Amino acid sequence: MKILIIEDEKELSQSICAYLSGESFFCEQAFDYPTALEKVSLHEYACIILDIMLPGGTGLDLIQTLQKAAKMDGVLIISAKNSLDDKVLALKAGADDYLTKPFHLSELAARVAAIIRRKSFDGRNLLQFDELTIDLNEKAAKVGGVGLDLTRKEFELLLYFVSNKNRVIAKEAIAMHLWGDDMDLSGNYDFIYTHIKNLRKKLVGAGGTDYIKSIYGMGYKFSVS
Repeated sequence: MKILIIEDEKELSQSICAYLSGESFFCEQAFDYPTALEKVSLHEYACIILDIMLPGGTGLDLIQTLQKAAKMDGVLIISAKNSLDDKVLALKAGADDYLTKPFHLSELAARVAAIIRRKSFDGRNLLQFDELTIDLNEKAAKVGGVGLDLTRKEFELLLYFVSNKNRVIAKEAIAMHLWGDDMDLSGNYDFIYTHIKNLRKKLVGAGGTDYIKSIYGMGYKFSVS
């Protein structure tokens, strides 16, 4: 799942990014308000980790932008401000959670995961589609109780499809979600085709349903009844 870290303390941002990457999240970073505003305007994130005080603007302004655009990105505020009034203000503005600095990275990761569960998966750790089971805590998938040997990207791809079930997803959206906006696609989506082909092969080969449908000229859809 793709995370955006908006924090002007570069050392802290790098520490968060390194820890969450080890927890199988894909992280992007923004160190000031204008960069953050551009990223949230162009992309969607499973969760945004957001400092309140930023060069060029505030985290609360950014939350208002998300609200006005009716975007559903989860937001976790991280701030040195520890007063009840600050926390209430942030939560009323639309943040999903509030964590006071300094904090343990393990707690941050747990709160990010909790926000994603609430926003994308109705608060569940286990997702079930007929014979397919996905364990968000273990970051693993099974078909008929037998574990699937998925690469990290294949598991991220499966989660992205599940979180957008019965919706057509463009190839460009899949690429941006899994690899971010720093890569040069140059109109070549062969790597997308390869990952989807391998994921479908593993699902079907284990006796599972072929949930992933190709929608000609548009993209792909994870179809469930």
